[in-house]
Amino acid sequence: MKLLFLACLSPKTGNCTTAERIRAHIESAGHTCELRDAADFKSSAEVASLIEQKPPFEGAIAIHLFKGGRLLLDTQVPFGVVFGGTDINEDVKVEQKRAVMEQVLLKARFAVAFTDKLKAEAEVFLLSQSSKIYVQPQGIKTDAAQSFCWSEFLRRSGVSGDDVEDLHVFLLVCGLRRVKDPLYLLEAFSEWHTENPLVVLIIIGPKIDPVFTEEVEAISKRSAGVYLAQERSQEELHAAMRRSAALVNSSVSEGMSAAILEAMDLEVPVVARDIPGNTAVVQHEVTGLLYSSPQEFVRVSQRLLVDGELRERVVANGKRYVEEHHSLDHEREAYQRLVDMLH
Repeated sequence: MKLLFLACLSPKTGNCTTAERIRAHIESAGHTCELRDAADFKSSAEVASLIEQKPPFEGAIAIHLFKGGRLLLDTQVPFGVVFGGTDINEDVKVEQKRAVMEQVLLKARFAVAFTDKLKAEAEVFLLSQSSKIYVQPQGIKTDAAQSFCWSEFLRRSGVSGDDVEDLHVFLLVCGLRRVKDPLYLLEAFSEWHTENPLVVLIIIGPKIDPVFTEEVEAISKRSAGVYLAQERSQEELHAAMRRSAALVNSSVSEGMSAAILEAMDLEVPVVARDIPGNTAVVQHEVTGLLYSSPQEFVRVSQRLLVDGELRERVVANGKRYVEEHHSLDHEREAYQRLVDMLH
């Protein structure tokens, strides 16, 4: 079967990683799956004409009900959709977008939500198509670069001094856009760094929103103990995570953070903002630590640094959780079954 797969493919983003992984699952079942960036198309008519090219596509999949799904509304082939997170958490609040997403869900053969919570939200905000919505958590696979040099990574990130090996590095992994809210913790973290110069925060991720990126760059420069690193390959990022004191998430909303799950798999503690997408995977003091304010972030992070038992517990539980609930094999089987519904 020849399938078109639409997703937002900004390099080194969670969406891009997820799309590549799902494509690999589909192709491993013998299908042809062409992955295209939704941003390359201005209208659903453009996608409809692409689908009809010879040899024509026989089905389609899109990640994100609005950004990807709306582009499939004019097509005559069967399609499925995968909720992105911002579509259900943010875009449903805009009446015009919600109406489009309801049309997409009505026409789709299936929809995939990463969590039960995301499925429940979709049922509340969109015309209920409950029987179409399948819950399939993201499958996780990590691969840390063997040749990674930690001291060089710190130096290139702007961290200098003789005591770099003694530093407690908190790594905030996110694409630079407002929904990820990387500025949320900066003031509180800088105050903490002033009291304890061994704690530093490194923000790393692709520059998705150019205007917001400039703002993050400017504020980071004048925030003590806060650094903005150049994005790295997935393998290098995983190696940097492994050397960090903790993986930090400060998002306003999340579908399911791949970075959180990757950190758990790499046996790195997670300190995440207390929002629905995060609480679906992070249980406070069990699989990670949650916070509701910048001050609380500092408090739980201070505890993490001094309480070895807490650290060992959340790391062991996090690793176990990912192995039990985010199996790559289960995800592969699920998408192969779903694609069969497009025949």
